[in-house]
Amino acid sequence: MLIVYVLILGLLSLYSYALVDPNFTLVNHQLWEIFRNSMVQLGYYQRPLSLAIFLSLIVALSFFNWYFTQKKIEPVKLAMIIAAVLLVSYPFLSHDFFNYLFDAKILTFYGQNPYLHRALDFPQDSWLRFMHWTHRTYPYGPGFLLLSLIPSFFSFGKLLLAFIFFKAMFAFFYVMAVWSLNKFNRQTALFFATSPLVIIEGLVNNHNDFLAVSFGLLAVYFLHKKKQFLPAGILALFSVGIKYVTLAFVPLIKKSWQAIGLSVLGFSILLWYMYLKVGIHPWYLLNLLIILPFLKKKYVSFGVLSFGLLLSYYPYILFGGWDLDWKVLIKERVIFVTLLLFLISLFLKQFFYFIQKMPFSQK
Repeated sequence: MLIVYVLILGLLSLYSYALVDPNFTLVNHQLWEIFRNSMVQLGYYQRPLSLAIFLSLIVALSFFNWYFTQKKIEPVKLAMIIAAVLLVSYPFLSHDFFNYLFDAKILTFYGQNPYLHRALDFPQDSWLRFMHWTHRTYPYGPGFLLLSLIPSFFSFGKLLLAFIFFKAMFAFFYVMAVWSLNKFNRQTALFFATSPLVIIEGLVNNHNDFLAVSFGLLAVYFLHKKKQFLPAGILALFSVGIKYVTLAFVPLIKKSWQAIGLSVLGFSILLWYMYLKVGIHPWYLLNLLIILPFLKKKYVSFGVLSFGLLLSYYPYILFGGWDLDWKVLIKERVIFVTLLLFLISLFLKQFFYFIQKMPFSQK
C-alpha cells in the first residue's frame, strides 16, 4: 500500500503542473517546454478532465489519510518520503509562493527593503513574466522574512535553486511538525503527515501559514512535553512573527477543553475579520491544526475539514481563476459550511459530556 501511496503522490506532483503559468520556465530545455505545454493543454483547455483528476486525487489522499492512522508506521520516516516526492511539485492553486521568492530576492539579490519596495520596482527581472501581486510591498511578519532569507541567499538569484530551496525549507518544517506531534501521539502524527490539507496547502502550494503552524506545534511540544518555557516562547513568537493570527492560540498554554475552546473562538473571530477585509481562503484553516496535540480520536472532524476545504477549489479548476463574484461565492459557501460541520463535530461530544454533569440532568 505504501508503494501505491507514493505513486499517488507522484501523480499529484505531476498533476500540479496542470495549472502552471504558461510563461513559467523552470529550466531552459526543450523537454521542459514539451512537458509544460502538454500540462497547460490539460489544465487550461480540458478543465472537466482536470477537475476529475483533482477530485480523484483528493479522494485517494483522504482514504490513505484514514488508512495510515490505523497502521503502525513510523510517522517521521513516512513524512520524509512524502516530502521528497512532493519536492518538485508546482504551487498550482495559488500564486503566493513566487511572491515569497521575489520578496526575499529584493533583499538578498537587489539589496533593497521588501517592506518599502515591490516587484514592479525591478521591471528588468525576468521573474515578473509569471508573477502575480507585483504591485504590493511585503505584507508578512519579520519572522517569515528572516526564514526566507536563508534559501534565497543560497539561490544567488537563480529561479531553479530558489524554487527547490524554498520547497526544501517547507519540507523540513513539515517533518519537524510531524516529529513534534509524534511525541504526543503516533496516530496524531500520522494523521497530520498524511492529511490532504497539509499535503496540498503545506507541501504543494507552500503557504506560509503552514510554517506558522509548524512553529506553533513545536512550541506546544517544548511547553507541554519538555517543560522548557524559553524555547517554547521563542518558537511561539516566531510563529506569530510569520502570521499574526496564531496569537489566537495563546490560551493553549493551558491544557484543557476551555483553552481549546477559547483558541478556536479567538481564531474564528480573526477569521471573520480577515473575511471582511480580504476574503477567506482554505489555507487559513491550517492554523486550526495547532490544537491537534490536545485532541485524540478527532480525526474524522479534521478529515471532514480537509476534504471540504480542498473541494472549495473546484470553481477555480473547472472555470479558471477567481475573477468573477459567483465563483468566489461558491468557494466561500463551501468553506463556511465545512467549518461549521467541523466545529459541531469537534465540540458535540464534549457538549453532551457537560450537559450530563449539570445538576438538572441528574434528576
